[in-house]
Amino acid sequence: MEKFNPEGSTVDFFKDVVDTVTIYTFDTSMCEPPHPMVNAMIGLQLLDETSKLVMINHKSPAGLFPKIDSEFDFTQEDIKDGKVKVVFTKKSISSNATDFSDNCCMG
Repeated sequence: MEKFNPEGSTVDFFKDVVDTVTIYTFDTSMCEPPHPMVNAMIGLQLLDETSKLVMINHKSPAGLFPKIDSEFDFTQEDIKDGKVKVVFTKKSISSNATDFSDNCCMG
């Protein structure tokens, strides 16, 4: 697993390749807003149809989902310590309409 910091990120990102899928991971579970939204928007820009983004957060990033749902699919699951794991994938047919600069959240 390779650690890197995409431009503008406020947490470490990690890159791993499993079979032919590139997996990017970041953890904002200890961060306050707007850091989870900022880092999610940065991470989503890394995705193509052969990669995934894994976000570990202290709660479901519900304010993020409507901003990205035309271009990305996502699943979420509760994990230990009350945290949430969200896995994002890029839709094979997407509108490319996500405004990545819209990284504000309402808490």
